[in-house]
Amino acid sequence: MKLVIVESPAKAKTIAKYLGSDYVVHASRGHIWDLPVKSMGIDFNNNYEPELEARKPEQRETIERLKKAVKQAEQVFLATDPDREGEAISYHLLCALGLDPQQKNRIMFNEISKKAVNDAIQRPDYINKGLVDAQQARRVLDRLVGYTLSPVLCKKIRNNLSAGRVQSAALRIIVDREKEILNFKPEEYWNISAILQKKGVKPQFKVNLTERKGKKFKITNKDKCDEALAVLNANPFVVSKVKKTVAVSKPQPPFTTSTMQQDAVNKLKMSSETTMKIAQQLYEGIDIGGEHLALVTYIRTDSVRVSIDAQNQARNYIANKYGPEYVPTKPNFYVSKKQAQDAHEAIRPINLDMTPEYIKDKVSRNQYLLYKLIYERFLASQASPATFNSTVVTVECGDYGLTASGKTPLFDGYLAIYAEAKGKTDEEKEENVTLPPLEVGDNLNLVKLSSEQKFTKPPTRYTEASIIKTMEEKGIGRPSTYATIMQTLYKREYIKKDGKYLVPENLGIQVTEYLEQYFGEVVDIAFTAEMEDRLDSIEDNNEPWYKVVDSFYQPLNKKVSVAMHGEKIHVQDEVSDVLCDKCGKPMLIKTGRYGKYLACSGYPSCSNIRSLKEKTPPKQTNVLCDICGAPMLEREGRFGKYLACSNYPHCKNTKPITEVVAKCPKCGGNVVKRASKRGTIFYGCTNYPTCDFVSWDVPTGKLCPICQAPLVYKESRGKKTIVCSTKGCSYKDESNQ
Repeated sequence: MKLVIVESPAKAKTIAKYLGSDYVVHASRGHIWDLPVKSMGIDFNNNYEPELEARKPEQRETIERLKKAVKQAEQVFLATDPDREGEAISYHLLCALGLDPQQKNRIMFNEISKKAVNDAIQRPDYINKGLVDAQQARRVLDRLVGYTLSPVLCKKIRNNLSAGRVQSAALRIIVDREKEILNFKPEEYWNISAILQKKGVKPQFKVNLTERKGKKFKITNKDKCDEALAVLNANPFVVSKVKKTVAVSKPQPPFTTSTMQQDAVNKLKMSSETTMKIAQQLYEGIDIGGEHLALVTYIRTDSVRVSIDAQNQARNYIANKYGPEYVPTKPNFYVSKKQAQDAHEAIRPINLDMTPEYIKDKVSRNQYLLYKLIYERFLASQASPATFNSTVVTVECGDYGLTASGKTPLFDGYLAIYAEAKGKTDEEKEENVTLPPLEVGDNLNLVKLSSEQKFTKPPTRYTEASIIKTMEEKGIGRPSTYATIMQTLYKREYIKKDGKYLVPENLGIQVTEYLEQYFGEVVDIAFTAEMEDRLDSIEDNNEPWYKVVDSFYQPLNKKVSVAMHGEKIHVQDEVSDVLCDKCGKPMLIKTGRYGKYLACSGYPSCSNIRSLKEKTPPKQTNVLCDICGAPMLEREGRFGKYLACSNYPHCKNTKPITEVVAKCPKCGGNVVKRASKRGTIFYGCTNYPTCDFVSWDVPTGKLCPICQAPLVYKESRGKKTIVCSTKGCSYKDESNQ
């Protein structure tokens, strides 16, 4: 028997199907070793060696389980993910399980398909120590920065704050943009446009003033605008230039991790965290039609390269579905960015015959949407370019030049498969107008002349898509970490979302300014990008990993004592719209050990505090208290909404608000949602104790046609199914999906 160790149970299930009965596949469930939680876990006297341990009971159980499996195996293969993180996990497994480092037992594959897995088994290799050192350097450096700076922030600003080598640089980008917006001074400008028509020829078309005496011209005030309007009203409009070209639009390369996250945000309104979670499921495998199948290649990559086999498969598919004219004469090849690892392919579907339409009703909605995005982007990347008839017309009137551009499709090419997610500007919209046939020297009739005062706008705030794109362009972090970085910034309340835009909180601005003052390198974009390059170079054994760590940590550590002797920063509390019910002054939103709460702004003369959940005034009801007769108020507590007497604290009467979910299958009474003393939700009959019906699942109110037990709803991957509550009963009704 041969043993294969992977990371996730889903991946193990998929691979086991391809290898057959001679192999057993176990999952490590991620890292088996990690740095301790309550201490730094770095040996400063031994070149920053990490003090790794199995810190969770489940990690220790996994090691024991795998040790038993290793004893029974004639050969062991380590098949963790094909990246630095996966290489480090394989190395830790090798050490913890006592495997021979002189044996070739590391296998890697870019896709979980039968061919890829079996090919990898035939050519095992040694663990790449360069990759392990590169991952270890990042982990140690991030621990040093986090455990060194976070206590400083907690002491000098407030509790529950953190700083990070990449996180803080990303926050600064968002904060700098906000300051740029706040400091922006709008400038006046005027647009002049004319609606023209060639005599006896339709349609009319619009031209915009762009030149004066052959040079670009911008109108900055009303006087200049009036001067131009006077000339345009007094002189004829004559076509001076007609430029006709065929414009070519080439397809984008297939997805990398970063571009997948950007398009998922823009097109699917899916957060980067959700995108990576769903992508991981598509990579590891999903149950489809009774079979567990992996759908896409490895989803943590910055390469745009694809295999020749995949390229040929795409070209054949495009020719069959769209026609031979949609297949370019030569295959489309794309060049990865300079800093790309290029260890594996771009993200693409494993099998093009597994179309999005085929799996649509077999997977969750998000799985379908993301797979469709990946599928169509890859297919389009191998299709022919789109072409357009492009016409640019210049019209002269006195000293002024006005232009119009038209763009009409000739051949849709790759756009028949996949269109880029772009918000069109006014200028881009005007490019699609239809222009009449025009020749140089044609005289045009003025139909309408108009002017409009405008002001320059500040730069827009970042969205999740644009901040990810900016981080990649500036070399901050790595694509596989972007989702985690964003979640940390939200969790620490450094940023919030306003619609789709990212807005730094006052706390995020204060933290950034503090770090700029005392720890400039941590938030310096160029320095952070340079450190990324040095960490990458460790992989090629260009520099010992501990020296890279030391060169960053030593200067940082010296600045800690300076920062600790500095002044404490006061973060202004947010004023709420709630008035203190004791003194009438506004309540402030404060943050304490257990989260946010309301506190009176009149402190210390008034020390009233309230739960933040109560900042919305309780709702009046027409229900009267059955103890004192006062009106009952609708409030919300730990376990949901309830009624409370308005005469509190003199009367403390409360009643639960119960929502009927179904008729009791036992007695015909009402089944309502309830909460246990521990807060666990269950469903019970209101006729208790006469009727003892309870259920952990939502009841339907109906009985099983097979065994007469109550039927309940079960939900999986967004699909709701009616099943029998009796364990072992086979009844299932999927018509409720």
